[in-house]
Order: sequence, then C-alpha cells, then structure tokens
Amino acid sequence: MADIKYKRILLKLSGEALAGQKKSGIDDDVVRTITSKIKEVSDLGVEVAIVVGGGNFWRGRSSEKMDRVTADHMGMLATLMNSLALSDALEQHGAVTRVLSAVDVRQMAEPYIRKRAVRHLEKGRIVIFACGTGNPYFSTDTGAALRATEIGADIFMKATMVDGVYDKDPNVYPDAVRYEKVTHDEVLSSNLKVMDATAAALCRDNHTKIYVFSMEDPDNIVRVVKGENIGTLVE
Repeated sequence: MADIKYKRILLKLSGEALAGQKKSGIDDDVVRTITSKIKEVSDLGVEVAIVVGGGNFWRGRSSEKMDRVTADHMGMLATLMNSLALSDALEQHGAVTRVLSAVDVRQMAEPYIRKRAVRHLEKGRIVIFACGTGNPYFSTDTGAALRATEIGADIFMKATMVDGVYDKDPNVYPDAVRYEKVTHDEVLSSNLKVMDATAAALCRDNHTKIYVFSMEDPDNIVRVVKGENIGTLVE
C-alpha cells in the first residue's frame, strides 16, 4: 500500500463542481478529470465514499413559491443524477462502484444500508451516497456528515472553491487569514461557514475530523489523502 494518511475517506463534492464553466448541468470533461483522481486515490488502497450535491441542477430553496418539502425532494433527485454520472465516469476509468440511495429507487440504486455500504468499501468498491439523508430540511453537508460518521471514515474531505477555512470571507477581505487547524467548537462559535450548523455539530459530537480544501485543482484530492497540508483541518 502506498504512503497514505487516511485509509477510509468520505469525499463531499458540490454539484457545481461537476458543471465546471458551464455553471449548470454536467461538464463531461470536468467529471472525467475529477473521477480520474478519485480512481487514483482508490488505487492507492484507500476506501472511498462520496456524497455529491445537486446544485448544478436544483437547490431545495430554488423556488420561494414551491412547498419546501417538494423542493427538497427535487434536490434529492438532483443528487441522484449526479451520483449516477459519477458512477458511470468512474467505471469508465475501471473502478467498481455502487450507488446507495436514502430514497427507494431500486431500479437505479441500491437502498442505503450501513453494513452493506461498509462491506462494499471493504471489497474496494467506490460507494456513492445519493439523496442526502432521505429527509427534507437537511442539507447534503448534513447527509455527508452523517454518512462519514456511520461508516467510520477517518476523514470527511469537504471539497470547496476556497483553499480552506478563513477567519472572514477571503473573496471580500484581502487580509483574511486561513487557518491550518481549527476546532469544531471554534467553527460553531465563530460561525466560520465551513458547513451548516447541523452538519458541523454532528461532526463535533461524533469526533469526525473534517478537511476543507480547494477543488480548483482536482489533484488536491490525492494530496490530501497523502497528508499534504493544503487546506484546513477541523478536529
């Protein structure tokens, strides 16, 4: 096995990351690039689980006039589409994948069962969790935090468009300072915008480590697994 820092990871990708410069939908070239790096990580002997958002198709709050539960259900279906796209691209790279859904869509994905997910990981399959928690009012970050805890991931890798956690918005304040390490309590008390408060509290209460890093360079997925200091560790 290669020199890796984490044996089992939960990688959280935004739906927008799959859209690339198109801003919506799926950019095939971007998806192929991202999935090639995920396959590279898997080939290092890392057990890989993935949660992907659906913002490139639909956000639960996209319509102010629509019933919130209905809108969130549509968002879950958007994550399923992205999960299937990732699965297809990964298998074109030679990976073996399984999509597990929190919502029953048996013709397209396996139902989520924790022990089944863990067994897939142990067999070297890349597991993609779709449809969040299966419940409205919960973000995909919360779904990712829950799955990371359930499968006993060594790290919850949160890929963003910013290279870590800052004391204030680096896009607005040029003097913003990036943290190398920060505690879960500091994230919550200072409202550092790592993720929504429900997800952050879930990680804190279950001692789930989070690593926040930039996805502008997909090679960063490999760098984090190898222990390079390119983002912010929350523990």
